[in-house]
Amino acid sequence: METGAAVEEGFLDVENSGRLPCHFMRSRSASASIPARNHEKLSVPIRQEIRERPPTSYCVKFQSFATMSKLVKSNGDMYESRPFSIGGYNWTLLIYPNVNKPEGSGGFVSLYVKIDNSTLIANPRDVYAEITFLTYKSTIDKYHILKETDAQRFHLFRQQWGQLNFLEIGYYENPAHGFIFNGGESVFGVDIFVTNPFKEWEVVSYEQNIRDPIFNWKLTKFSTRDLDYYTSGSFSSGGRDWELKVYPNGVGSGMGNSLSLYLLSTSGENGYVEAKLRVIGSTNVEKQVAGMPNATENGWGFDKFMPLADIRDTSKGFLVNDALKIEVEIVSFSKTDSI
Repeated sequence: METGAAVEEGFLDVENSGRLPCHFMRSRSASASIPARNHEKLSVPIRQEIRERPPTSYCVKFQSFATMSKLVKSNGDMYESRPFSIGGYNWTLLIYPNVNKPEGSGGFVSLYVKIDNSTLIANPRDVYAEITFLTYKSTIDKYHILKETDAQRFHLFRQQWGQLNFLEIGYYENPAHGFIFNGGESVFGVDIFVTNPFKEWEVVSYEQNIRDPIFNWKLTKFSTRDLDYYTSGSFSSGGRDWELKVYPNGVGSGMGNSLSLYLLSTSGENGYVEAKLRVIGSTNVEKQVAGMPNATENGWGFDKFMPLADIRDTSKGFLVNDALKIEVEIVSFSKTDSI
């Protein structure tokens, strides 16, 4: 709105070297108390939520709060700021300085923000924004704030939101409270943080009817293998790529006493897996994995899958012509798709 009262408005931009309305010379006081006139009793005390940092989105300074309050009577008792852009949307700050305007506010100043619906018409969507309203308090050289903890939802049919009871008007009628200063000046501001909607999401499904569920791997020349570990090479099961990894002389707690055996996903997914690992012999040794990866860098498996002594025991039939036959059966796994 346009009035005869002097008003300064501006974005709070640290790169702007101009004199912004919230960057004025301020009096210093160590006290955070609110002086009151002897004959005045305000029904609701100020919630002492204060900060030193100025508004981050926009602020308005009135050279005379009292004059502004009179002039807006011809405009529905509301001052509406110039548009400002935050988060890709245009907004305005609405200030209601008079009693019971809007209806239900009683003796409080009301503050609202309104989103420009022209961008919502072109691209209908919900906009979520975290809103904090501020007013400067000169007696402590800080800002009184009222912050809504939840992000507010704006859309084509809900274009504004605010605090009906921001601060009692009486605090702007006596300079001793600090909210008017320098002969009647006052400052209001707002922080608007637009929360971006997620751009990617995933759907997790559970695959149970596995195609090609069993893979066999023969590790030849087992007794002369001298590397720490060997891998089977990639194989496909259930539309995902896997590989087996074996430590012939064990790893971790199985070092020197056990065969260590693991199943790894080479498709880059590490969700839920249920599988059966086996070493084939006269009587197969089988252990089942079920859950999320349980071995660092080794996927699903066991440091102590089976004792090396059992593998070397020829009566148990695990080594045939110095070859160890290893098998895995993929039972089920979770599958994650990005959308």
